[in-house]
Amino acid sequence: MPHDLKSQLKELEESHISLEVRRSSEKLAALLADDFLEISSSGYKYGKKEFLETGVVLTEMTLYNYEIYPLASNIVLSTYFIRDKTRDKNTMRSSIWKLTNGEWQLSFHQGTVTPLESKDFIGNGN
Repeated sequence: MPHDLKSQLKELEESHISLEVRRSSEKLAALLADDFLEISSSGYKYGKKEFLETGVVLTEMTLYNYEIYPLASNIVLSTYFIRDKTRDKNTMRSSIWKLTNGEWQLSFHQGTVTPLESKDFIGNGN
């Protein structure tokens, strides 16, 4: 897949963790696919409806080591690491993005807590 797709999806992923989008039901609704499913780092499952009704965690996060893996022409798996400064924890993340009606939407997301000293955070900061 072209490098510009990686940049585009990384930008969408960063918007997904941004406080601006997380505070806006409208922006979050546009980003999440109707069939969105998240398995949180604490092991709970959430859908789009739950996020829009109850909101999402508001924390300051930074994304590292972003990679994409095409699964089909309209489906991409992305992986990356998050440093959550607010809760002082690191997580490994994976997302599945689907191209629907010309727009990329987040269909699946999972976070797994990793050690704070994880060597995986050392890198070029993609």
